[in-house]
Amino acid sequence: MSAVTQAKRIVVKVGTSTLTYENGKLNLRRVERLCKVLSDLQNSGREMILVTSGAIGVGVGKLGLPGRPQSTEQKQAAAAVGQCELMFIYDKFFGEYNHTVAQVLLTGDVIAGQHSRKNAENTFRELIRMGIIPVVNENDTVSVDELVGTQIGDNDTLSAIVAKLTGADLLVILTDIDGLYDKNPAVSPDAKRIPCVPKVTDEIRALAGGKGSSRGTGGMRTKVEAAARANGAGIVCCVMSGAVPEKLYSLLEGAQIGTVFGLTGS
Repeated sequence: MSAVTQAKRIVVKVGTSTLTYENGKLNLRRVERLCKVLSDLQNSGREMILVTSGAIGVGVGKLGLPGRPQSTEQKQAAAAVGQCELMFIYDKFFGEYNHTVAQVLLTGDVIAGQHSRKNAENTFRELIRMGIIPVVNENDTVSVDELVGTQIGDNDTLSAIVAKLTGADLLVILTDIDGLYDKNPAVSPDAKRIPCVPKVTDEIRALAGGKGSSRGTGGMRTKVEAAARANGAGIVCCVMSGAVPEKLYSLLEGAQIGTVFGLTGS
């Protein structure tokens, strides 16, 4: 587990289902605990980068909509409202622990373009050098291009891209399930969590299943694909429950938590 315990630069991705209640409103207690843990880890000498989902989900709650919008225009509007709310809360909570955050909104065309990608890398490098915690999201307000290669699509994928862009040592994906199981735990009481996946194979992809919660865009499948992308860049990835943010401490102290992808030795 040395690749995990000795990781210095860490990307933590948090999903909409972890950040919000079923009605779409922010779970403030959980968000505050997450910010406290990340601030403390930053204090310890690690370099933290947060990839956050939730702009559309929080926008839905803020606007009192009955559910997640279906039209592109409504999604954009909800994202515009929700992103403001998200950054306000992150700035408040991180600020209480004496940390400055910076908003970084990315789109697929920025990542695809060599010049713009380099600019993004430079921005991340300078923010990290200054001790600022980047808070990253896809720019859902303007990201409507559906051409292959120009849309990131989900924040699990985005987190793997950011991990590679920033030269991270570890990617941690916080979600509403505590790892990958050999069966669907929702319907199989005897399902067992898989603690370690050295390599993502077609068999592992088959175990991941389909879509996740109604408030997000991903599911375990997108997390497994993100892990594969990170592993391809030499970055270990852990998928774990975000219900108790303090478990990040245990993970980084060597406890077996969640499912670790790409760990081939201790």
